[in-house]
Amino acid sequence: MADDSPPSLSPRTRRILEAPVAPTLLRLSLPNLGEAAARIAFISFDAIFVGWLGTDALAGVSLAFPLFLLMQMTSASGVGAGVNGGIARAMGAGRPADAAAIACHAVLLALLFGGAFSLAMLTLGPWLYAAMGATGASLAAAVEYSAIVFGGIVAVWLMNLLANVVRGTGNMLVPAMAIILGEAVHLALSPVLILGLGPMPSLGVAGAAIAVVASYATGALVLAFHLLAGRGEIRLRPCRPQARHFAAILGVGIPAGLNVVQAQATMILTTGFAAAFGTTALAGYGAAARLDLLQVPLTFAIGSAVIAMVATALGAGRLDRARHIAWTGAGIGLAIGLLFAAVALGAPRTWMGLFSDDPATIAEGAAYLRRAGIAYPILGIGFGLFFSLLGLGRAAAPFLAGTARLAVVAGGGWAAVHWLGGGLPMLATVAVTAAVAFTAAMLLVAAATRELRG
Repeated sequence: MADDSPPSLSPRTRRILEAPVAPTLLRLSLPNLGEAAARIAFISFDAIFVGWLGTDALAGVSLAFPLFLLMQMTSASGVGAGVNGGIARAMGAGRPADAAAIACHAVLLALLFGGAFSLAMLTLGPWLYAAMGATGASLAAAVEYSAIVFGGIVAVWLMNLLANVVRGTGNMLVPAMAIILGEAVHLALSPVLILGLGPMPSLGVAGAAIAVVASYATGALVLAFHLLAGRGEIRLRPCRPQARHFAAILGVGIPAGLNVVQAQATMILTTGFAAAFGTTALAGYGAAARLDLLQVPLTFAIGSAVIAMVATALGAGRLDRARHIAWTGAGIGLAIGLLFAAVALGAPRTWMGLFSDDPATIAEGAAYLRRAGIAYPILGIGFGLFFSLLGLGRAAAPFLAGTARLAVVAGGGWAAVHWLGGGLPMLATVAVTAAVAFTAAMLLVAAATRELRG
């Protein structure tokens, strides 16, 4: 293959541009699978640990958890995608100094956004959970968990944006190791703080929340050390704020963040509709929906590599390669969705048994999964195209797909609660319909995108 890339490209960037697409994508994604396993462990074990405290605690945290995931996903897949793509495009064009400046601006944005959302949730959280239907002990659990998690949400923003700085250089191993280490802290601290093992008092849901914040702070410290020490392709240094570097991040990060907000608004709305069917239904949905949520980090394991590879190819002017990467990512998203569908359709009660021993809660969650599982492979295709479009810098167009999904959930969920009835199974049917609307819209967007048409 002729080497027509700029001479200033690093060996890692050259491999992204020149090596075979599918093996390179899988090689870059491999460390992310370890990261995905850590995020899956976080989502699963957080619910298991809280489930030890009873149905009220699980129901309360099930209300707060989607809002926490909104911050997690907005920072990782929203603004973080802008960081990843901005740095990758700069590296692909042979401009490492610009990439380093974007990294500094990512830290500034982490402090700004993290502080703003912390203040907002500490002020409005109790009102919001009550508006979502929580009362009594479940409301108290939601407020207690939320106050600590959102009080430390800056750590989440720092870890996720710094991880995307490193991913943008084509290095997926260091972010994965930082996140895995953070999850090890979570797994070690949660039982001790929740139950009060050894000399520690039992802190209940507060202990679960403290363990969450500690895990993200650990990952952020590891990544900051890596970048400050100059151990990667770029070194993190102080910088003077410049509009063009903020624009490089936020031009993609803001619309991508809005897409994430839509996705989480969909989850929050669904949670609110589940609450209308009673505490047992809410607890059952909260545990069942953890399977829905697990698909996101596993898809992100591939998606973060797709963003970096597509953006690098775009920066180097290799549109044919960007197209190949994009459709390969969509195919892998489909395969991931099929794996989750197999669990939901084949072993729903086994899944629910991980979180509760209450027969009614298990029955409610299993009924939801038997229908909702159909949505997972459909969403997998849509998610794969979503990450490809972020790499192309086209984050605004997928907003229409997210709008379609949110509209179906809002209208269909309201009808399920106030008109159709049917409990969680009907709510699952609404979720499947919304998934079809989302992916159909994403395919239309892809067909209208010049870089993906071929």
